[in-house]
Amino acid sequence: MKTVLSGIRPTGDLHLGNYIGALRNFVEMQHQYNCYFFIADFHSLTTHPTPENIQGNVRSVLAQYIACGLDPEKATIYIQSDVPEVIELYLYLNMNAYLGELERCSSFKEKIRQHPDNVNAGLLTYPTLMAADILIHKANFVPVGKDQEQHLEMARTFGNRFNRMYGEDYFPEPQAFNFGKELVKIPALNGAGKMGKSEGESSTIFLTDTPKQIEKKVKRAVTDAGPTEPNSPMSEPIANLFQLMNVVSEPDTIVFFKEKYNDCSIRYGDLKKQLAEDMIAFVNPIREKIEAVMADEKNLNRVAEMGKEKAKASAGKTIREVRELIGFKPY
Repeated sequence: MKTVLSGIRPTGDLHLGNYIGALRNFVEMQHQYNCYFFIADFHSLTTHPTPENIQGNVRSVLAQYIACGLDPEKATIYIQSDVPEVIELYLYLNMNAYLGELERCSSFKEKIRQHPDNVNAGLLTYPTLMAADILIHKANFVPVGKDQEQHLEMARTFGNRFNRMYGEDYFPEPQAFNFGKELVKIPALNGAGKMGKSEGESSTIFLTDTPKQIEKKVKRAVTDAGPTEPNSPMSEPIANLFQLMNVVSEPDTIVFFKEKYNDCSIRYGDLKKQLAEDMIAFVNPIREKIEAVMADEKNLNRVAEMGKEKAKASAGKTIREVRELIGFKPY
């Protein structure tokens, strides 16, 4: 069975883009592939979180994984720091990763532009750690967006370089996985960009948002002055609101407001009110499941421990074989 790996940094609650873009697809994948889903707390150290933030965010993301339908009996759900073998492989890969190729990584350039006072070695070697996450389980597929394709290419580079250096076709070439269909972009409420923490909390619908919070955010969504001619093209902010409706609203609701837009009789206040109601109806069941999972501390601990054992079994086998290939053998 082919192996799929995906992870998320525990920097806060998951949002609607995470769910539509990946999580609900993962629920289907866990029945067809050997899946590893992890919480990348090592990665979060590049932003220097407090111990309280790490612990709280890891627990929250774990609960949200389960609430969204990931089954720890079918897939391996684990916390990255529970598997120190990842860091050992990270070390080996760093020995054969070159400064120039790491400095040319577009995400590194973007990070140093955004945070010039925090250009740490972890940011520079971020692609190597991502490669270690992927290669430690010899993953065949990694669900990634456009912004992560370069990192996946670097994982292939590091794996192939290892294979050549030690004369063994050991690591497979991980490929991007798009769930066999066109990926859905979930836009932010600020009129531009995709939904995510980088666009700000006020423009992002989190899976833990209450009805009041959702209503407030949607009410403040960016619009325009309205159509001036029948069937005129939509501006990006309005097209984004309709894209969100495509996700959470009934087809006849979408048709109704498109007709209103096309005959220039639309009132954006009515559109936002309906979108907020539909968004609440969509998110509420997920939020309630998250709260129920979070309340069961014993089960959360059980899931974390089960995932740790399964992930360490896979990672331990890889490290034993990698050590032997490198030449680290017991005397």
